[in-house]
Amino acid sequence: MARKVSVAIVGAGFGGVAAAVKLKQQGQDDIVILERGNRIGGVWRANVYPGIACDVPSHLYSLSFAPNPDWSKRFSPGSEIRAYLHSVADRFGITPLIRFNADVERATFDEAAGRWRLEVANGDDVEAEVLITACGQLTRASIPDVPGLDRFKGPMFHSAHWDEQFDPTGKRVAVIGTGASAIQFVPAIAPKVAHMTIFQRSAPWVLGKTDRDYPDRVKRLHRRFPILPRMWRRGWQLLFETLVPVFTRPESLAGRVDKVLYTALSQTNRFLQLRGDRRLWKATTPDTPVGCKRILITADWYPTMRRENVELVDGGITEVTEDGVVDAEGRAHPADAIVFGTGFKTTEFLAPMEVHGRDGVRLNEDAWAHGGEAYLGMTVAGFPNMFLLYGPNTNHGTGSAVEMLEMEADYVVKAIGLIANGKAERLEVKREAFERFVREMDERLAGSVWVRGSNWYVNEEGRVTNNWPGSQAEYRRRTKTVALSDYLTAGSGTPPTGTEAAGSPAESTAP
Repeated sequence: MARKVSVAIVGAGFGGVAAAVKLKQQGQDDIVILERGNRIGGVWRANVYPGIACDVPSHLYSLSFAPNPDWSKRFSPGSEIRAYLHSVADRFGITPLIRFNADVERATFDEAAGRWRLEVANGDDVEAEVLITACGQLTRASIPDVPGLDRFKGPMFHSAHWDEQFDPTGKRVAVIGTGASAIQFVPAIAPKVAHMTIFQRSAPWVLGKTDRDYPDRVKRLHRRFPILPRMWRRGWQLLFETLVPVFTRPESLAGRVDKVLYTALSQTNRFLQLRGDRRLWKATTPDTPVGCKRILITADWYPTMRRENVELVDGGITEVTEDGVVDAEGRAHPADAIVFGTGFKTTEFLAPMEVHGRDGVRLNEDAWAHGGEAYLGMTVAGFPNMFLLYGPNTNHGTGSAVEMLEMEADYVVKAIGLIANGKAERLEVKREAFERFVREMDERLAGSVWVRGSNWYVNEEGRVTNNWPGSQAEYRRRTKTVALSDYLTAGSGTPPTGTEAAGSPAESTAP
């Protein structure tokens, strides 16, 4: 009979909620979820800026075991996604397991006890046999180190820390950055401001957003015939999978075809919305290959650029003064407020939480001295019974991150099941399996489009540490079973004898 395994989950976003639900479904209920915020939602809890919405269709950006027939739009707004996650947690009995305002500062593996000890900022410390981190990749705001930031006298904040008391009406607003958040909040507040100056370092690739409302009759159909949302989901899955080669194998025939398709759609969209404006056409022409940076999905960005009260400044900034921003050409732009849309510190996985494994090895400082690395994106040599969700090399160029998280949650639950059933005392990926996987990632990603320019997927050493180099179908195959042959299953980091493998080794299966 399976025993209970105590599990601590850090983070109550999609990953943390999915893992907890799947654990409970397997009879594991000794679970605590530590959430540093005051509510469920992960990235959707932290980001509340005007206009926030998903750029992945709702029926795909949701958990397969909890379909929602009542999405209001094809691309759901952030508030609706937060409400959806709350409803999932309530429906599956997860909410009582969550400790809010519980910021984990340090996690240390106690070798003698075989347990993880978590130090929480509020003093309510936790210990557990298994640690699951579901911290996400888009949690720590990145603000450029620009001279003069401390001198500015007006409101100044990052989009991920939106000041809900801020009223842009009648103000001169400077927006620094033109990433995925900026293309949403800029159109939302531009009609209210007296003047908006947008500072762009490089122009993004933009595709038109084919959003639509779901009327009540459609929602009724979705409720009455649950197969319909599943069909929508499957259709979007197949579409996004066909677009993978432009990111992972850009020189292949499929990659070239996808590149032509993306380029044609983007350029046509831009032409239709900017025709006749040569200055804007030049300023919005991307200087990186399609797919190198995140492709943005919006119907409002280019029309906003044409507003009389909006100015796009190409080339970045050099300084912030008491009352404005100085651009790369030395021109001063007065501003009453500054909003940063400059993204996140995406390559610093799990930071600022400190993690110490066997023999006191520090995760970020020692094991990840050259960047985030994890076998299948989930386990790290020297860190027993620790599993990462949305860890290194599990982001995707296209498709839904929620799907990847659900695959990872399934894998982790299977791994914990091996411990519960006595097939493993502990689980720690073997050094050789770990290093083999890391080499594979480096080799395959060296041929990807992401190494061809500046983006948030590449760390300071030029390694792509965030993205998966294949299709989601490949990742699903490789995480379907837990290969015990790739793990140490006894304490003290020593391999046992006579260990029976659960499934076949996760060998490379390039798409």
